[in-house]
Amino acid sequence: MQLDWTILRSGEQIMYRLRGLYERYGYRRFKMSKFEEYDLYVRNKDFLVSDRMITFTDARGILMALKPDVTLSIIKNTRAEEAGPRKVYYNESVYRSGQGEETFQEIMQTGLECIGELDLYHIYEVIALAVESLRTIHPDYVLDVSHMGLVSGFMEAAGVTEAEYPEVMTAVRAKNLAGLEDFCRRRGLSGTVQALLERLVTTYGTMEAVLEELAPLCVGGKKTREAWEELNSLCGLLKANGLAERVYLDFSVEGDMGYYSGIVFRGFLKNLSAGVLSGGQYDKMVEKMGKPCGAMGFAIYLNELERLGPAQPPFDAEVLVLYDEATDLKDLTARLAALAGQGKRVLARRQAGGALRARETMDLRGGRPT
Repeated sequence: MQLDWTILRSGEQIMYRLRGLYERYGYRRFKMSKFEEYDLYVRNKDFLVSDRMITFTDARGILMALKPDVTLSIIKNTRAEEAGPRKVYYNESVYRSGQGEETFQEIMQTGLECIGELDLYHIYEVIALAVESLRTIHPDYVLDVSHMGLVSGFMEAAGVTEAEYPEVMTAVRAKNLAGLEDFCRRRGLSGTVQALLERLVTTYGTMEAVLEELAPLCVGGKKTREAWEELNSLCGLLKANGLAERVYLDFSVEGDMGYYSGIVFRGFLKNLSAGVLSGGQYDKMVEKMGKPCGAMGFAIYLNELERLGPAQPPFDAEVLVLYDEATDLKDLTARLAALAGQGKRVLARRQAGGALRARETMDLRGGRPT
């Protein structure tokens, strides 16, 4: 039996298409419980979008939380000695409130995680699947990429201390040149150093163009040089496979430096102001949880996709069957069963009325034959 895509909402259609995409690359579905011990989340609250959770005490007396995140559960259930990278995808609901919001929401997510000894291929694969995912959802998309090594390398070269990183990154994320200028003035930093930091705010463009522009600035420090080389290699792979056209470098893409260690990225669709996809390398998070290995993944927020508009067919039904009190119900039910057996979408309506659209109408009112 073939799946009738027309009966699915847009988010459901996308979820099934993405599931097929991920399984073709060897990812296997991860299914988790709705609840985890509260302690898991409170110990890693900086990794969460919000630290507000719905909690309760179970029959054992343990404080539990309705899951606000999926990645932490996947890390928790990954064995450090597992051979080869663990590649999983998920379709799960998470429950949390947004920044500054008082109410909780159920947020549908689909995404994937690749955990283990990762090399350049695995990094490319996750980025490529992020691009393919966006392209599956909508033809007009952009994936913005940053690199924590390049960002922190620039700040080290400018003499910015780790304690000052949050202030600088707040200005970078907001693309706030005035705020960055004020920081440099208060610190007494030179115009040359200020110009270097301003690159973090103003740099934006295709990976190839930006990397060429930044090359002279990345040869001095080990951290910036290694980050530039990784991005350049990734750019070459994306370009070779026809995936580089809509991938841009943008250092305003945020990632907590306490958890993310390399590439971070965010995906956008036309007509949606909020990003619908976010991800990156979170090696520091995995190491903090006692599993020293690489990790990279992303999540897609399916709730946001509903704003693209419903995936409605042009007709409410293929056949509209009209009946009334004089209609022979045996005849009616037999005809409906026959039409449904032919794979047609059928809607039976007593009398006429309502703004219904159908390819054809079958009139059985008054016992009239069609």
